[in-house]
Formats: sequence, structure tokens, C-alpha cells
Amino acid sequence: MKTFLKLSAALAVTAFVGVSVSALAQTMKKTEPAKKAAAEPAAKKADPAVVEAYLKNTFGKAPPEWQARIVPDDTLKTCNAAHNDVASKDADKIVKAELAKVVYPADGKFLGDWKEGRKVANNGRGGQFSDPEGTVAGGNCYACHQLEKSEVSFGTLGPSLTNYGKDRKFDAAEAKNAFTKIFDSQAVLACSNMPRFGANKVLSEKQITDLVALLFDPESPVNK
Repeated sequence: MKTFLKLSAALAVTAFVGVSVSALAQTMKKTEPAKKAAAEPAAKKADPAVVEAYLKNTFGKAPPEWQARIVPDDTLKTCNAAHNDVASKDADKIVKAELAKVVYPADGKFLGDWKEGRKVANNGRGGQFSDPEGTVAGGNCYACHQLEKSEVSFGTLGPSLTNYGKDRKFDAAEAKNAFTKIFDSQAVLACSNMPRFGANKVLSEKQITDLVALLFDPESPVNK
């Protein structure tokens, strides 16, 4: 009844001011949902303390070293608080702090064995409850990247790495940059989604240089 009275009054106004009925109808359609939305209570945000307590509880029966993994460091705290959209000054601070964690090969050689690197890239084991003691962790790279043109199954969270070295002219400086990114992705890009493989001791120096070789060796299938 209220809607009918509103419409009747509105039609009388349209006749006086010359507004089309169709335009009025569209306006009413827009305003009614807006009023309804305004009347609904705003969604309540999750209490960070409750979220943290829940996470700790899910790992309650895990060994202490596993429980330590869910404790964010200063970098993750900053990224989490900003939902990865940090201010420029904070991004610069993160990159500087993470770059200090990168340990480069003492001999200055960044290219290892691409064949071994291929094994590391395709190994998704390591760091799981079901792994036997002594399991060597892999990079699980295919979960986020395409590495070879012949691959039919790969993730797309990260960019394709096909022709990675070829596109960069197999430049030595670019190889060093790749080592840095794999060792600690946030030393290159603050709040990167890529794991910090070297900084968090997931991969060894040799495994990382082997991965760099996979990306930069001209004979690697990545560059074919």
C-alpha cells in the first residue's frame, strides 16, 4: 500500500515537471535497494585475537617446531595488517630487511645443474606431516608456474617461466636476481606470494643454484 501511494504521488509530480515515467521507475528501483541496504547492519569484522587463537588451536597437537611456523615474523605482520597492500615506505623497509637475509654463494657461481633443478622444481614433497624423516623438500614450482612448453598441467598463480633465460639474454646479473628472488622473494617484491625458500631454509643453496640453472642454462627445457 505504501509503495502504491508513493508511486501515485510520484506520477503526479512527473506530470508537473515533465519527467518520464520510465526514468522515474528506474530511479525508484535504485533508491529502494539502497534504503534496504542502509537498514541492514554492517557485517561484523572478525576479531584478530579470535582468528589467532583458532590458528593456534588447529596446530595444538603439532610438535613445537611446527607450531612455531604459524607465528608471523615482522614482515608477515606488516603484510597481513595491510592485506599485502602496504604503503611505499613499508614496502621499502621490507625489501631492505629481507635483502639482508639473502646469503649468496661464496664462489659467486649462481648456475648449478639444470637437470637437478628440474627435479627440485617438480618435487612437491617436504614440510608435511606425512613425510618420512629425512625427506628432502622440493620447490613445487609447477604448482604456480609453467616451466616448459610441453607441460599440460601447471598453476597460474605466478607468471609463466618459459624462455626465462632466453628472454633475458642469459645475462649474469639477471641470474643473480633470480637467485635472490628464489632465496627470498620479499627481498625483491614486498608481500610477494612466493615462498621465501632460502630464508626459511626450505631449499639449500645448491638446490637454489640448480633452479637458477634450470631457468638460465641454454640447454634447459625451459629455454627450448
